[in-house]
Amino acid sequence: MARVALVTGGMGGLGEAVCIKLAALGYKVVTTYSPGNTKAESWLSQMKEQGYDFKAYPCDVSDYDSAQACVRQVEQDVGPVDVLVNNAGITRDMTFKKMDKPNWDAVMKTNLDSVFNMTKPVCDGMVERGWGRIINISSVNGQKGAFGQTNYSAAKAGMHGFTKALALEVARKGVTVNTISPGYIGTKMVMDIPSEVLESKIIPQIPMGRLGKPEEVAGLVAYLSSEEAAFVTGANIAINGGQHMQ
Repeated sequence: MARVALVTGGMGGLGEAVCIKLAALGYKVVTTYSPGNTKAESWLSQMKEQGYDFKAYPCDVSDYDSAQACVRQVEQDVGPVDVLVNNAGITRDMTFKKMDKPNWDAVMKTNLDSVFNMTKPVCDGMVERGWGRIINISSVNGQKGAFGQTNYSAAKAGMHGFTKALALEVARKGVTVNTISPGYIGTKMVMDIPSEVLESKIIPQIPMGRLGKPEEVAGLVAYLSSEEAAFVTGANIAINGGQHMQ
């Protein structure tokens, strides 16, 4: 029987690539989208035309009750969640001098609180069934910091602290918990950076001399979701073209 994979923020960019990759490997793929997103139906239609029969549910991942309700609906309609990819995230970049509390809170709630909100309702079921994969999408900037991203860097670093602690708790139960830290990937969020900044400041920092591809990160997600990755847990795997090495 096909396993169920739930990918938060799966419409577009990295999340879409992850959805497509997991579906191609035989997973039943479910994604979330922000309530009020008027493009959800058209995205589902486009995916269906390409042969992908995804299901999608509105969910405010920053809100605990919304996350609980979403997971309950997924379990009722599709089945228990076997693979959770915590991918949803936002940026609100500005120097700390200019940063206000609302922009701090928005990033922390969407990028870090969401990991708790979405993992809480699925983790116990994974433990009871003796199999599960929790994959948290962090960032190179959670590893090395970034100018103008105290909120984002703090949230992304916090994700890996969560990963390590939970991995210890569920390791004997067949459930793995891992972090992926992508560098600059050619998604809409990155392509919105002015091209002169990309070409003069960002790409020169990447030894491979290019942006990453969403499909490359999706391949890593697929591996961590697999049976072959059963001995990998508590890891933070960098995929950044050599930009930051630990």
